Amino acid sequence: MSPLRLVVCGTDTDVGKTVVSALLVQGLGARYWKPVQSGCEDGGDSGRLQRLLNLPDGRILPEAYRLAEPVSPHWAAERQGVSIEPERLALPGGPGALVVETAGGLLVPLRRDWLQIDQLQRWGLPVVLVGRSGLGTLNHTLLSVQALGQRGIPLLGLVLNGPIHPDNPLTLSQLTGVPVLAELPPLEPLCAEGLAAQWHSQNLSSKFNTLTGGQPPGP
Repeated sequence: MSPLRLVVCGTDTDVGKTVVSALLVQGLGARYWKPVQSGCEDGGDSGRLQRLLNLPDGRILPEAYRLAEPVSPHWAAERQGVSIEPERLALPGGPGALVVETAGGLLVPLRRDWLQIDQLQRWGLPVVLVGRSGLGTLNHTLLSVQALGQRGIPLLGLVLNGPIHPDNPLTLSQLTGVPVLAELPPLEPLCAEGLAAQWHSQNLSSKFNTLTGGQPPGP
């Protein structure tokens, strides 16, 4: 069996994709790839995740595009005088599990004629969808689940990021039929040890083993 490869997408901007990616990279022993990075302050998301988890360079794959401005990828690329080409976003090879983090939400344009969801469809990998835990998540998450379903893109489950909500996880799982894999509360401090504790307390190894039919995370 091939090692597990998946994509982390968000329902909106700043919903915590990189934190959830770190949770998965650490828990699955995976490599990390951010194909398109808009805004490179502090090393971008790759640099932040590497420092958070203290990962060796071999676990962090280089971006296909590093765009200086923290704006929508299509516009950041245009302002830098480049065009994001789908062929350069081909999935990297190599051993072990792979976590791919997208730039923004599903319908963010990578180019004026190429949306993020078009690239997801080309990859054909299962998705972990990250949403906010609180107000606004129902609409954004339901729309995102619907968009994935219309494209036939497999959805492994949802991760809700933020203060624990008493009803939203149940409502989302009932309305979508998609499992809520984890509810990730704010971690103070945000550190590898805190993420590991959440991975174990929320029984994520068992959940991923069930969802993927025992697909191995590592080499």
